[in-house]
Amino acid sequence: MRADLGVSASAFGFALALQNLTWGLAQPVIGMFGDRYGPRPVLVVCASLYASGLLLMAWGGPAIGLNIGAGVLAGIGIAGCGFGVVLGAVSRSVPPEKRVQAVGVVSAVGSVATLVIAPLGQAIIDTDGWQTAALSFAVVAATIGVIALFIGGKPAPAKDHKAVALNAREAVGRAILHPGFMAMTVAFFACGFQLQFITVHLPTYLGICGVSTELGAIALGVIGIANAVGSYVTGRLGTRYRPKQLLALIYLLRTVAIIAFIWFPVTAFSTLAFAAVMGFLWLGVVPLVSGLVAKMFGLQHFNTLFGIVFLSHQIGGFAGAWLGGVTYDLTASYMTAWVSMAVVGLCAFLLQWSMDDRDHVSSGAVRDSLQGTI
Repeated sequence: MRADLGVSASAFGFALALQNLTWGLAQPVIGMFGDRYGPRPVLVVCASLYASGLLLMAWGGPAIGLNIGAGVLAGIGIAGCGFGVVLGAVSRSVPPEKRVQAVGVVSAVGSVATLVIAPLGQAIIDTDGWQTAALSFAVVAATIGVIALFIGGKPAPAKDHKAVALNAREAVGRAILHPGFMAMTVAFFACGFQLQFITVHLPTYLGICGVSTELGAIALGVIGIANAVGSYVTGRLGTRYRPKQLLALIYLLRTVAIIAFIWFPVTAFSTLAFAAVMGFLWLGVVPLVSGLVAKMFGLQHFNTLFGIVFLSHQIGGFAGAWLGGVTYDLTASYMTAWVSMAVVGLCAFLLQWSMDDRDHVSSGAVRDSLQGTI
């Protein structure tokens, strides 16, 4: 695709980084609409935008096709068709003690779907070209909009005390005043930074290290398989142990895996072992973060608040995808990016482990701030 369009690694990385940033910026707004109107209209509109972005990517040229199609339109589309809105609907449909587990199951199913879609897309690219693959996935995106027509309408009114009598602006204000919410949000930056760098740049890095490029595709497949298992297991563990501590351990284990991968010589075995470990820890954060948001603030404005946390994740994804390409173009090496991933992962561990995970009614900082306004 880069050869056909005649773009550099940094330009291609910027387009994917822009997609992640747009996804993140759109997520709180789309989440607010999901909280107010339910998932159906959000999914229909965003699926249409997603399909349009893929079509524009295929035939819009390097500037418009990549940046506007794959970057902006697809980014908005993914924000509405991805986890943010769907997890809100799932969380509202199960009792509180089952929320983390239910979200883990949904995340695992999404990972299994990726295992089917990714090799299918690669097969289409190999036989008919990347533009045909983009057209095929545009049809899939449009199908999401059709299926969404049969999904339920507006969400039921919240019944928990944590969200009573709050509009969206008030809920966001309380969340920003909550030190634990802000710590979790900042820590989530590391997640996006690490995962998006690996997704975009791992195949190129393996080629530099003398490993076959086909191994990069296999490694991403291993990540998908391990991700399905890890998401389910993490969801189960989240019902037994404190989610904040599980999140912290995920960030720490990722950091250890990254350091080990760059410390030892890169081989087929080390690559697949790294992929298996990172895959197991890949989206296990989603049920834990969503569970903490619901625990601290209830479900009335869940989509909006999860969208704010996810914005930090996507800013990290933007940095990981783009800066990875920039460092490679400048130095012909990815080592600076790998070291940066280890540093931000360690910072995320420290933030997450020490966060205040009490609900907004019990949190002293929020309570004191609110009393000061009376």
